[in-house]
Amino acid sequence: MIVAMQDQASDEAIQNVIERMVELGFNVHRTTGSVQTILAGVGTPSHFDVSEFKVLTGVHDAYRISSPYKLAGRSFRPEGTRITFPNGVVVGGEEVIIMAGPCSVENRDQILTSARQVAAAGAQFLRGGAFKPRSSPYSFQGLGLEGLKLLREVADETGLLVITEVMEISQIDVMLPYIDCFQVGARNMQNFNLLRELGYVRKPVLMKRGIAATIEEVLLSAEYILSGGNYDLMLCERGIRTFETYTRNTMDVSAIPVLKKLTHLPVFADPSHGVGIRDLVPPMALASVAAGADGLLMEMHPNPDKAMSDGAQSLRPEQLTELVKKLKQLAPVVGRTIAEGVTATAPAK
Repeated sequence: MIVAMQDQASDEAIQNVIERMVELGFNVHRTTGSVQTILAGVGTPSHFDVSEFKVLTGVHDAYRISSPYKLAGRSFRPEGTRITFPNGVVVGGEEVIIMAGPCSVENRDQILTSARQVAAAGAQFLRGGAFKPRSSPYSFQGLGLEGLKLLREVADETGLLVITEVMEISQIDVMLPYIDCFQVGARNMQNFNLLRELGYVRKPVLMKRGIAATIEEVLLSAEYILSGGNYDLMLCERGIRTFETYTRNTMDVSAIPVLKKLTHLPVFADPSHGVGIRDLVPPMALASVAAGADGLLMEMHPNPDKAMSDGAQSLRPEQLTELVKKLKQLAPVVGRTIAEGVTATAPAK
């Protein structure tokens, strides 16, 4: 059930409504917009009459939620979710955010060079895998904790934020001191135990769509994180598996406006995994922004031909720089802007 309070409802009126919802057996999630408070009641109370809430003091409207996803639906935050990071970067606003970097952290020189190139191109986030889930057990699996330390070191030197993938619950506490945003990969979109634990963490999460997941399944997975009270969540379209074999996956650009309609959560696109072919990444990135994406997550490597993982889909540094220039030309056409690049902070120790 959703209870939309009046614009100027008092704290006492809001608390009275919350207490009545709890009394009926609801778990209550509260979100406050610029002028209005929304209360979402989640759970399965034995019986209740929604009309009872319509007449309570301070209530503007109340109605049942018909969709299976209660907190991910746009009605929970009609104005949309905005996530503000410590350095002032805002996701979900007018600016399109760029996250870029290599598939995996290979060594200090490689990730430092990557960070400098990513920052110079105008991105705000450095991406890079410390723990790498690979299809083959014989492929490079990442540097683990050492990779996390390197990410934090070079990000601090260049002023970038860090996003990297979490694969299992035991990694959450290990990663917390080193990262700014957790990434949940396509393989783990329905790892519900992991998602539930991320709901208890107060750090942003970007969750990718599974390779065969429907839109509803994506939003239900998001519900696991939101139900724990972590509302700083972003979704990411990264291509789905179809009968087509020319590209690594089929980039479902249409999912972006669909998600923007159904949910208040920011929506990113990962064209690198979406197509898996370096020269096809820029046009799909441009298409994603045109379709309404709030940000892009892309792979870039200083020397893709020698990358230890995903070299074929990693942009060259000059390609990323050129793409950002084109994005800045495109964004105003669809009422957006590309966020400004970061300003370096004090050198890493």
